[in-house]
Amino acid sequence: MRWNGQGGENDFDGGAGMTGKSQFVGLIFFVFILLLGGCGRFSGVFKGIGGQKVDEVERTPAEREKAKLLKSIDRKYENPQAHFELGRLYQADGLWAKAENHYKIALNFDPVHREAQAARIKVLMGIGDTTKAELLTEEYIGQASNRAVDSLRLALAFQEQELDEYALTCYQQSLRLAPNSAKINRQIGYYYLSRNEQALAQDYLTRSFQLNPNQPEVAGELGRLGVAVRIPRHRERDTKKLDKMVEESEK
Repeated sequence: MRWNGQGGENDFDGGAGMTGKSQFVGLIFFVFILLLGGCGRFSGVFKGIGGQKVDEVERTPAEREKAKLLKSIDRKYENPQAHFELGRLYQADGLWAKAENHYKIALNFDPVHREAQAARIKVLMGIGDTTKAELLTEEYIGQASNRAVDSLRLALAFQEQELDEYALTCYQQSLRLAPNSAKINRQIGYYYLSRNEQALAQDYLTRSFQLNPNQPEVAGELGRLGVAVRIPRHRERDTKKLDKMVEESEK
C-alpha cells in the first residue's frame, strides 16, 4: 500500500498483480481437477506405441477383432460371415445369447452356412434350450440330406463344435450318398482316429486308399496303424467330381 498524495486516499497499485496471480492459481487448480477426474475420458486422445491410442494398445486381440467385425457389420449388415465370426468370439467368451443371436442373423442371410448351423446348436445346448437345439439339428441334417458334400460339410462343422454324435450322423449320411468317395471314407477314418477307435479308423482309411492310392497322408496313417501299403510311383488323375467338391469344402 502506498500514499499517492492525491486527496488523502489510499491507492492500492498492487491490485492488478494480485488479480493476475489469483487467476493463475485458479487455472492451475482447474487443470489439476480436470486431469484427476477426467483422465479416463481423455485417455484415448493420447498416443501410445506405434501411434495407436492408449485404449487401443490395451485391448486384447479378441477385442480388436470384435471392433473390426462390428465396423464391417456397420458397413454391410447383411454379411453372414462377419456375423458368424462375431458369434464365435462371443461364444468363446461364454456370451451364449449374443453368440446365438449373431449365428441366427448369419443364417438369415445364408441359410446353408453349415458352420453357423453347428455353432448355433452348440450355444443353444449351452444355454439349456435342448428342445430347440434338437429340432434345429433335425432340420439342418435334413437340409443336407440331398448332397453328399453338404452332409460332409455339416459333419465337419459339428465335429469342430465337438458334437460328435451329430457329426457321425452326417458322416454316415454323406457316405450313403457317395459310398465310393475316397475323401469321405478318409474323413470318416480321421474321425474315428480322433476318437481313438483304431479298428474302425483302419477300415475306412483302407477303403479310402483302395479307392484312391494317391494319398500319402492316408498311407502314413495306415502305416502307423500297422497296415502295409504301397504308394504308386505315378500320380493318377482323379476325375471323380464329388471328390473335387469335397476337396473344395476342406479349404
